[in-house]
Amino acid sequence: MIPLRTGRKGRVVALAAHCDDIAIGAGGTLLAMCAARPGLRVDALVLSGGGTEREDEERAALAAFCPGAELDLTVLKLPDGRLPAHWDEAKDAVERLRAHADPDVVLAPRAGDAHQDHRGLARLVPTAFRDHLVLGYEIVKWDGDLGRPSAYQPLSAEIAEAKVRLLQEHYPSQRHRPWYDREAFLGLARIRGIECHARYAEAFDVTKLVLDLEG
Repeated sequence: MIPLRTGRKGRVVALAAHCDDIAIGAGGTLLAMCAARPGLRVDALVLSGGGTEREDEERAALAAFCPGAELDLTVLKLPDGRLPAHWDEAKDAVERLRAHADPDVVLAPRAGDAHQDHRGLARLVPTAFRDHLVLGYEIVKWDGDLGRPSAYQPLSAEIAEAKVRLLQEHYPSQRHRPWYDREAFLGLARIRGIECHARYAEAFDVTKLVLDLEG
């Protein structure tokens, strides 16, 4: 396991099809980054849930997952499960974000995700963020679509536990789901930790990575 240290990051873009996707897929990474870099800029875009209790949950949750960060969150009103039918609206939203954000890292759904909304957004990301490091996060669910990730962010036990606690605390609308529990989230983090010689980790797909081995 060879670490590639990409330096201190000053700006992050986080993209999601649904409220809670970012927190599930990359909540621990955000906690770790914000703790290491106070004042980090986080621009977040969620395509659905606007104007509902889900938006309220998302705003409170991301504020907790990005402590000390400069957070700018936009939650749109695209209908859940219908992204292919609203492709132009989703594309315009991603392009608008790109027009005023030049991030060091982009957190987005992975292209191999079985959910059509996640997969659709993943296809849009490289059309707007063409020269950026894009980390495709994974979301555990009944589809059984977890793959073999190519990048890992180790998490301390404290951050892994904080992630699980914040997920339970800030998304009460999701607690009824059979997969939405401590065992699922911490179990996946433990498995990804084993894969990168850490206690816990979040894992990501990286489709293109340019190295600078001279510097």
